[in-house]
Amino acid sequence: MQIAVVTFDGFNELDSFIASALINRARPAGVHAYITTPTPSVTSMSGVEVVGQRGFDFAAEADVVLIGSGIRTRDVVADPDLLAALPLDPSRQLIGAQCSGALVLAKLGLLGSMPACTDTTTRPFVEECGITVLDAPFHAKGSIATAGGCLASLYLGAWAITRTVGEDAARAAVDYVAPVGEKDATVERVFSAIRESVVG
Repeated sequence: MQIAVVTFDGFNELDSFIASALINRARPAGVHAYITTPTPSVTSMSGVEVVGQRGFDFAAEADVVLIGSGIRTRDVVADPDLLAALPLDPSRQLIGAQCSGALVLAKLGLLGSMPACTDTTTRPFVEECGITVLDAPFHAKGSIATAGGCLASLYLGAWAITRTVGEDAARAAVDYVAPVGEKDATVERVFSAIRESVVG
């Protein structure tokens, strides 16, 4: 299973790196995540330059697409060419978004009438699109999921692993990265949030 972690210029490191690192802990189960960028390299909101592992064309062929957030997401959604380069298809792909990535999904028309999770800064812009924003870290319906708050990327990554290669692999990945002394509690918190928020 191939997963594109879509990462724009001005990206939030926590969103892209936590999701991709968590997912790649499940590589033995057959899932692989790649930082996927619209240009050969992108620079984070803190000035970290990263070379993309895959180009934007990979997003159309990936089994799962996770869209990270960043300080330039409103510029992204104002660029019709950039949005057109993301021909995502929820009938054959799992699609998730982290924080301001929910605004990208809204502008692509992928959220429909479903509510979404996002960060507090992006909330009013998502609501302007007619989307109800939940006061929750994670929500999923069918093949679409959103997460709100940087560390909620752990939930989004766990959802992607669960939906592709199973909950056992996802639990093992979360257990691996969880703080020592809090592993059981972290695993249960993550999967409780996923179970409680999944609809359909």
